[in-house]
Amino acid sequence: MTETFTPPTRFAVPGRIAVSNRAASLWQTATITEIRRETPYAATFRLAVPRWEGHLPGQHLMLRLRAQDGYLAQRHYSIASAPDDSGHIELTLDHVDGGEVSGWFHTVAAPGDEVEVRGPLSGFFAWPGDRPALLVGAGSGVVPLMSMVRHHRARRLTVPLRLLVSARGPEELIYAREYGAETTPVFTRTAPAGTRVGRLTAAHLAAALAERPEGGWEAYVCGSNGFAEHASRLLVEAGQPVDRIRIERFG
Repeated sequence: MTETFTPPTRFAVPGRIAVSNRAASLWQTATITEIRRETPYAATFRLAVPRWEGHLPGQHLMLRLRAQDGYLAQRHYSIASAPDDSGHIELTLDHVDGGEVSGWFHTVAAPGDEVEVRGPLSGFFAWPGDRPALLVGAGSGVVPLMSMVRHHRARRLTVPLRLLVSARGPEELIYAREYGAETTPVFTRTAPAGTRVGRLTAAHLAAALAERPEGGWEAYVCGSNGFAEHASRLLVEAGQPVDRIRIERFG
């Protein structure tokens, strides 16, 4: 379940027209074109959506599966790809035990299969690329944050962006091959030699918060209920204004 937030300004990615509500309300057919394994439990699914009108980093969509007997199953999923990936979107899904939709994607889906999508949805967690962004995520909570990182790189934006991402260990770190100097990984169970093991702490946030970019940070937190509560509490205790913390949580 996500928290609602009404942004003070209308979000629009620089250089793009904001997506209309009408376009976001229509179901479209999407075709799986590629499947990439990210971790033993997560994979990225690339979808061709010819009439997709774009999205903002941080937004999500509704995905629908339709069985031959007419049974429908639908779920909300964050969009992992950058807005400029015209005609395609990417979703990164955990394999949830007993999950109808994630189970189908991880055990049945293949390139050429079709699903239905509707969106993009929600603007409260979107990052327009015009303000310093401090991103804090855990597990698959990094998915919408990665859309922001990819957008930052694709547009070569100069506005500061930092990412702290928590995972149980290196083997469960989604997008591990893509991270650069903007990213600080936090490992809670196992870690490479010389790397501290443990939960996200105030010390992890201190380096980024000490930078104090012009205009201050806009913080985006995404993860489980427990992680979201823990990370947002650390941010507030470190002096981050409450009204500049956007939270998306699940579980």
